[in-house]
Amino acid sequence: MKLKSFLLGIGFDARDGHKRLSRGKNFFILGGSKHSHQSMQESCIKFNEELNKRKKRLDDISHQEFYDIAQKIGLKPAATEEEHK
Repeated sequence: MKLKSFLLGIGFDARDGHKRLSRGKNFFILGGSKHSHQSMQESCIKFNEELNKRKKRLDDISHQEFYDIAQKIGLKPAATEEEHK
């Protein structure tokens, strides 16, 4: 069985009681407020658009290409432990 890559978005800021779940090509998004859920959806769509421009699949890109695409669409890496100190 071949493993499949996907983008996963999880939001913990929902306060309205709604259960939000979205999935699409290469992504699953769970939870979040209306705003954060929508923001994650837009990021996943932009990521897929950039993959399409490069004629690549998520399963086939390197770690560096992943970070290059993320940076290009405006995603920022998570803070490192050192940055929290």
